[in-house]
Amino acid sequence: MSAQQQVITIDDISADNAPTIYVSGGLDQFFDAVSAEVTGEVPDLASRKGRERIASLAAKVSKSKAAVEKPGRDYLKRLKEMPKVVEAELREFVTKMDNLRDATRKPLTDWEQAEIARTDKHVDGIQAIKDLAFFEESPSAAHVAKIIADLELVAINDTWEEFLAEAAQVKDQTLAKLRGILAERTQYEADQAELAQRRAEAEAQAQRDRDAEIARVAAEQAQRQAEERAQAERDAAARREQELLDQAAAAQRTTEQAARDAEAAAERQRLQLQLQAEQAERHAAQAKADQLAAEQRAEQDRLTAIRRQEEAVERARLDEVARANAAADEILRQQQAREADKAHKGAIYKAAKEAFIQHGMTEECARLAVKLVASGLIPSMSIQY
Repeated sequence: MSAQQQVITIDDISADNAPTIYVSGGLDQFFDAVSAEVTGEVPDLASRKGRERIASLAAKVSKSKAAVEKPGRDYLKRLKEMPKVVEAELREFVTKMDNLRDATRKPLTDWEQAEIARTDKHVDGIQAIKDLAFFEESPSAAHVAKIIADLELVAINDTWEEFLAEAAQVKDQTLAKLRGILAERTQYEADQAELAQRRAEAEAQAQRDRDAEIARVAAEQAQRQAEERAQAERDAAARREQELLDQAAAAQRTTEQAARDAEAAAERQRLQLQLQAEQAERHAAQAKADQLAAEQRAEQDRLTAIRRQEEAVERARLDEVARANAAADEILRQQQAREADKAHKGAIYKAAKEAFIQHGMTEECARLAVKLVASGLIPSMSIQY
């Protein structure tokens, strides 16, 4: 009778008593009751009634199983849903508590952020002073002097707050470094200017020497040619004079012979000789005149050679002035090119830094990244100018 009551109790399982039933070992009592009921009988398999009783007992076991399992499954389903409810409740509670915590801490958070911004401003200011001594390329002395003048105007006062001492120290260190760079660049530029001047003077002197040598050779050649022409003309005049004298002597010999041969022809021969002598005198006078003209032409050639030499020297001087002006223009052009190149690189560095900042870098990190790439310290990376 107790087993029958226990099986019926299975049917009374509900959501209210499920937490007390579905516990470790809590279902053993139902299994024991059903087991006692179905194993307490020994039906007769030889009879139809006995076989039907065995089937009925097995069906009762299945029914009891379902009666216990279904409420248990429902209870288990509720248990599975409970974590979701608990999770949602906890999530809402945690969110409210986080908001309350953030609202409670907001004044301190705002103060901390303001403090970070304040200190960052001073740190950036100090770093900006340090960066003044960093150059992507060799600067001009004038540019360094301008930076020094600007840095000297930077006020180190109470506005730096607790960074006052560090700012003063960094300013002094940066000024010392810049003054050292200024001294180096000033000396370097002076050396370069002196070297350029020496080169220009050496080139000018070499050109003057070449021009003087050319003028000297030209003058000597002109004088030599003039002397050769004068000598040739003198020789020609002397030969003509000697020929005339020889002709006169021959004529005289002929006259003497003719006098011996024919007295009648003597007078005629004398007159002819006199005429020939006069012609010889005229020819001698002409030879002297030709010689004088040759000497005058030689003198004129000499003066022309001197004038040409003076003109060559003047041309050399003008060419040297032109070369000096061209050298000065080239120096100015190179200086302007260096300044334009520096401005171009500065714009590239600024654009690179701003690109880093736009992609999430802080200004300090962006500046450092550009410096490292520009200085060649990052492998496989470079800046295209």
